[in-house]
Amino acid sequence: MATSRCDNKKNPTIAFSGPPGGGKTTYARRLANELGLSYYSAGSIFRSYAEEKGLSLEELNRLAEKDPSIDYEIDTRTYMLGCKGNVVLEGHLVAWIVSSVADVKIYVTAPLEIRVERIAKREGRDFNDVLRETVAREYMHRHRFLKLYGIDIANLQIFDLVIDTGYLGLEEAYSIIKSFVCEVLRRKGYYLSGCASAKSNA
Repeated sequence: MATSRCDNKKNPTIAFSGPPGGGKTTYARRLANELGLSYYSAGSIFRSYAEEKGLSLEELNRLAEKDPSIDYEIDTRTYMLGCKGNVVLEGHLVAWIVSSVADVKIYVTAPLEIRVERIAKREGRDFNDVLRETVAREYMHRHRFLKLYGIDIANLQIFDLVIDTGYLGLEEAYSIIKSFVCEVLRRKGYYLSGCASAKSNA
């Protein structure tokens, strides 16, 4: 994990993490758009890296277990973006990477079956195939992060907000997230025009 200091940070950094299918990408992108912030996905860099190497995501995950430089490279890039601010960062492990510089850290999740159903529908794939892949990915993520950084991602104490989207409508969940984020940013002295609509709901 990046350990360099983040000096003179003057702009907000928001981090979304959570397991696949929880909804973090949907909410992070929308929030970034409405608040006028940049959006960055750690997953997109990981996927690009896998394509460069001609590997599947599962294969690259397995390779990363043996080659820490893969994680270090992705994590360092993520941390530096967090240092710049004016950004919403999203990824399975992102919040832990930028924990020391993020102004708001949000964990978005849902029950496994619901998450798998969402992924299978989105990708037009068989439920059982997605289930096996999702469980394997989550196991490898947790094992690698524990081995690499000594951090158990099952421990959610670093998060300011943990939200289960399994039984919430899209708008209902997003309203909770945006209101919470805008209130925290206001208390920290950040005033974003995109938060005006959330003021009455905070």
